[in-house]
Amino acid sequence: MTSDLRSDRVLPAVAEGDWERAVALVRGHDEIALACHVTPDGDALGSMLGFGQALRQAGKRVVASFGDRTFVVPRLLRFLPGQDLLVPPGEFPAAPDLMITFDASTRARLGLLIPAAEAAGELVVVDHHASNTGFGSLHLVDPAAAATSVLVEELIGRLGLAVDKPIATCLYAALVTDTGSFRYASTTPAVHAMAGRLLAAGLNPDTIARELWDRSPFGYLRVLGAALSRAVLEPEWAGGAGLVWTCVTRRDRALAALPYEEVEGVIDVIRKVDGVDVAVVLKEDDTGGWNVSTRSKGAVDVGRACAALGGGGHPGAAGFFTTEPPDQTMARLREMLS
Repeated sequence: MTSDLRSDRVLPAVAEGDWERAVALVRGHDEIALACHVTPDGDALGSMLGFGQALRQAGKRVVASFGDRTFVVPRLLRFLPGQDLLVPPGEFPAAPDLMITFDASTRARLGLLIPAAEAAGELVVVDHHASNTGFGSLHLVDPAAAATSVLVEELIGRLGLAVDKPIATCLYAALVTDTGSFRYASTTPAVHAMAGRLLAAGLNPDTIARELWDRSPFGYLRVLGAALSRAVLEPEWAGGAGLVWTCVTRRDRALAALPYEEVEGVIDVIRKVDGVDVAVVLKEDDTGGWNVSTRSKGAVDVGRACAALGGGGHPGAAGFFTTEPPDQTMARLREMLS
């Protein structure tokens, strides 16, 4: 079963000429290399795999990857169809004629695939981050889009390709993760209309929700308990906007035998605190570096602060990487957020 991609649509704010050029590039290349950002989330991986499957159905030769050294698909996303398209960064074309990136706001977010992006004949950037730096030779970027998958669905439609259940599953997973299961302010009538089109392709929303939000190893409870026990509340911060933050250490995870990828959900618990606008979780990776996740309920633009610290994202959800210890990182972050 397929869905009609052309009906009841609000077009993303991308110049018509850019859409036309993107369509021409895709149609003019038989081999296409796809990449999403490092440590991929649902929107990055779902958008890339959904588009890759559509291209393969059109007879294109497709490879897809992300530039992490470990190259491991997060457990929560291993249900996504199309992962046979994935190749490790070392097997990615060194100088693809056409390369398309998904959900990456900067070239740096491509990790080990940066050299391929720099050597690509054409580099098409598909993204929805306001912090996008404009790298690449063609930009399908719309900060007003709720997810990168919104632009991917549009491009698939303009190419005249059908969305079947596997493709719809990928795009739906991308859409629900970046809209917080349709809870964030980015959820518009157009978002629900897109979800309806994808549902019409026969996907199982209950299965997707279960895989994304309703599964965790027992060790996660131990790590979550440790993180909650050291949470710090600063209700008077920023004139009463309020801040709550905590960290997850390598030791926490080691004691629970929990991989790094399993701690993404901690921020969703921390951010629930009443009377607090900003929530922050610092997560120590296996190398001793810290990935910092931030969330805002609307009073503070965390995206701008994270971009200034070398990361990026949206006003309500953003992040960055640092090698500085938590107390020092929080001092710099408070300064940027003020």
